[in-house]
Amino acid sequence: MFKILAFSTLSLFVGTCSKVDLNALSAYVPTTTAPTAPKLSNQEVISGLKEALQVGIKNAVNVTSVTDGFLKNEAIRLAFPPDALKARQKAIELGMTAQVDKFETTLNRAAEEAAKEALPIFVDAITNMSVQDGFAILNGGNGAATKFLKDQTTSKLTTAFSPKVAEAISRVKLTEYWSPIMTKYNAAMNLTGGEKINPDLNAYVTQKAIEGLFKMVEEEENKIRKDPAARVTELLAKVFGSL
Repeated sequence: MFKILAFSTLSLFVGTCSKVDLNALSAYVPTTTAPTAPKLSNQEVISGLKEALQVGIKNAVNVTSVTDGFLKNEAIRLAFPPDALKARQKAIELGMTAQVDKFETTLNRAAEEAAKEALPIFVDAITNMSVQDGFAILNGGNGAATKFLKDQTTSKLTTAFSPKVAEAISRVKLTEYWSPIMTKYNAAMNLTGGEKINPDLNAYVTQKAIEGLFKMVEEEENKIRKDPAARVTELLAKVFGSL
């Protein structure tokens, strides 16, 4: 009887001790929580986005506004106007390959010259960015900042680029290469009854120069969003690392 009582008492003691030990032990087991992104102030978001845009636009303007910035970049190179591709082919058939090549080169030279006007226009748009703009851009995904710039600057860029393009076209006598091609093509159309072509070179080059510039800006923006190595300042790392 004594042995049974002693065994029961011992079992109760051991059980109680185990419960106490486990309860005590659980207090020291660290709980795991998912890491949280650093909280950003409105000012940090705006400053970080302005910084990102400044990096992006400077890089984009620097690579497009130099000799061969458009011509040697297949992603943005200005080719013969789409409406005049038949004229291009006809000109080559008529032995005017050299003129065609020269014409396409001078199209790109005009775009490279016009791109020099972009930086102050972009900077002005960035300066006037609101808090609402900032958060929309930050959370908008790839291309959101570029879209903001397009909305804010396309009209101003067109106004600034157009006279630069016209000047470049005049200086390199682009119409000297364009007019003979168009004259021979339109003469052939007179014989065949085909449609004549007379595209506005100034408008074409201006539009394509702006499109090419924005393409390069978007590449720079998306690089900063995706690649931590492209976040070249502490603020950029904090803002885009929060996504």
